[in-house]
Amino acid sequence: MINFLYFFLPVLGGYTLTSVYLLKNPQILHRKKRPAFYCKKIAHRGGSGERIESTMEAFTHAAEQGTEMLEMDCHLTHDGFVVVSHDENLLRQTGHDVTISSLNLQDLPLYKERLEVTFYEGRYSTGKDRKFALLEDVFKKFPEMPISIEIKENNHELIKRVSDLVKRYNREGITVWASADSTIMKQCWKMNGSMPYSFTMSRGLLLLLLFYTGLLPFVPIGESLLQFYLMRIFNSLCFILNLLLSCCHFRITMRKSLFRHLAARGIQVHLFVCNTEEDIEAALEVGATGVMSDYPTLLSSYFCKNRSQD
Repeated sequence: MINFLYFFLPVLGGYTLTSVYLLKNPQILHRKKRPAFYCKKIAHRGGSGERIESTMEAFTHAAEQGTEMLEMDCHLTHDGFVVVSHDENLLRQTGHDVTISSLNLQDLPLYKERLEVTFYEGRYSTGKDRKFALLEDVFKKFPEMPISIEIKENNHELIKRVSDLVKRYNREGITVWASADSTIMKQCWKMNGSMPYSFTMSRGLLLLLLFYTGLLPFVPIGESLLQFYLMRIFNSLCFILNLLLSCCHFRITMRKSLFRHLAARGIQVHLFVCNTEEDIEAALEVGATGVMSDYPTLLSSYFCKNRSQD
């Protein structure tokens, strides 16, 4: 046993020191990614706190406020159009219990006149535009705007049509595949591997495992973005959940050394959904390279007042 410890402890110590050193100096083993975009201000659902979410009016308003990336979700209509919508079932957004895939484009109902902001309980948004936007129209209107597209369903035709639109408008370098599901992400990457892609849920958990075991500095990473919840946002969603989970999750997931390592490897870290100045400050404090918010005006105002972080 003593002989084993004589051997094991030096090896463990050497491994630990090497891991810590490479965590702080990843360029020794890995070439830094050079993405076609670098975004600090990201509009969640186009800025759903200031205009009706995911409408052309919302996207236009966000761009006017200095947003550097639009975040959205896409679904496919029955007649094959790619529309921008967070939900496949339209009950929350329109009051009609129907699915996008069951309707032709011309039959999609309008958004409600007032829509509650999902991540800001008790707050509502309104706007003149209540129509569902086409992804193609977004690409036409904002040809140089980076866009993160989340795919929520394993729909081969949807993924193909999104990819075809990205290629048609020469956006492969500035359009991001996003999905929480690794199976879906594999299909997206298989369809178009030229587009950057973000971490899925399971890949994010693996990232944490690699970080806490010291293996992360030795492992290559294909993803270009980590988009993750800022855990303190759950304070306003559920007090008990905050007490039981948020503190633990925050300490485990919000690690500045992890985010700095990713940033040093050219992987952007976007934390969401930051709807107050306190949330924005907290995200930047733990090392986020970008902040996603329902309030693009708030984001621009914050960075204007804190130019050293812009």
